[in-house]
Amino acid sequence: MWLLKLAWKNLWRNRSRTIVTQSAVFFAVLLSVTTNSLQDGVFDHFIRNMVSFYSGYIQVHKAGYWDQQILDNGFEQNTGVENTITRHPEVVSVASRIESYALASVEEITKGCMVVGVDPQGEKAITQLHAKVISGDYFELDDHRPVALLSEGLAKRLKLQVHDTIILISQGYHGAMAAGKYRVIGLVRFGSPELNEQLLYLPLSVAQEFFSAENLVTSKVLSIRSDKKLGRIAQEVQQAIGEGYEVMTWKEMMPEVDQHIKTDKGSMYIISGILYLLIGFGIFGTLLMLMAERKYELGMLIAIGMKKQKLVVVLLMESVLNVVVGCLAGMLGSVPVVWYLYVHPIRFGGELADVYSRFGFEPVFPASTDVWIFITQGIIVLIMGFVLSLYPMITIWRLDAVTAMKK
Repeated sequence: MWLLKLAWKNLWRNRSRTIVTQSAVFFAVLLSVTTNSLQDGVFDHFIRNMVSFYSGYIQVHKAGYWDQQILDNGFEQNTGVENTITRHPEVVSVASRIESYALASVEEITKGCMVVGVDPQGEKAITQLHAKVISGDYFELDDHRPVALLSEGLAKRLKLQVHDTIILISQGYHGAMAAGKYRVIGLVRFGSPELNEQLLYLPLSVAQEFFSAENLVTSKVLSIRSDKKLGRIAQEVQQAIGEGYEVMTWKEMMPEVDQHIKTDKGSMYIISGILYLLIGFGIFGTLLMLMAERKYELGMLIAIGMKKQKLVVVLLMESVLNVVVGCLAGMLGSVPVVWYLYVHPIRFGGELADVYSRFGFEPVFPASTDVWIFITQGIIVLIMGFVLSLYPMITIWRLDAVTAMKK
């Protein structure tokens, strides 16, 4: 215990030296936490934008639907299944859909499109479809009118405006003939060119009537509280509703997007590695300066009979205290920085901002406030500090008292 007290007193015997050492650790943690918060924030923002386009975080289908996406592989709306899903504490809301393809016709112009029957209230909560309306109106909350929302690109191809009429022809459930006439009440814009060229929305009950598929849906889209628990939530929902259904995450439905994110994260890990290397050199530089400055003092202590073992323990305690205090200060100091970047994300302009806006992404770099970023980065720098603290120990073991006291 007396060695710990001695180490603490030694730290503040030369305040400027201690402050320099702790400042190196402080700024190392601050830089590491801020960088990783921005990195995670950017990827979370990207994923949130991707799933809010259309897919949602999790979808429930009848088993086998994803391999053969036809109406005959849909399933009847079951309040029992929906109640089972919504009882999960991490599930915020559920929206039902019925999806299939149809031929859209206006006078002499025809084009294939994807017809999506949606629950207006559920879709509003999960994909914010109402916010994508650029002209006209959104569906009423319990809409049974023969009305449609068209994607902007599809409307241009068909030369349609709000209040015009569109005719749809398709094959319904079990091969039934499907045909209908609908009034366009609004146009929606998607960042994805693929979605913007082919999507047509109908109220769920209207789409079911069009496809002769009363009470039938092809998917249920889930909104969840935290995407960090995505896999576990999907697994628990699957167990709850049974093997007659398949529960898929956005990663399974869009593997190419998931792979793209993993590749980008791999590049960021390389940058993080370079950052840690710079941090390590910074901390090592302060320790090197500290040992050079104290060489005479240490040589004198050895010369008057202090055992090297005890001197090593004292210096190790000094290094540990320096690193711990610097890490704690860095973690606390990074909280207001990260919070500010979360509330006021970095915005960029120019051509890059235009590209982001066209794809429906807000041109910002927000920071993530995940508490584990603070903890993990603090621990990483702490471990680096402990490892680098071996240098003073090795120096003392090799130190010759006579040589050290020569000026």
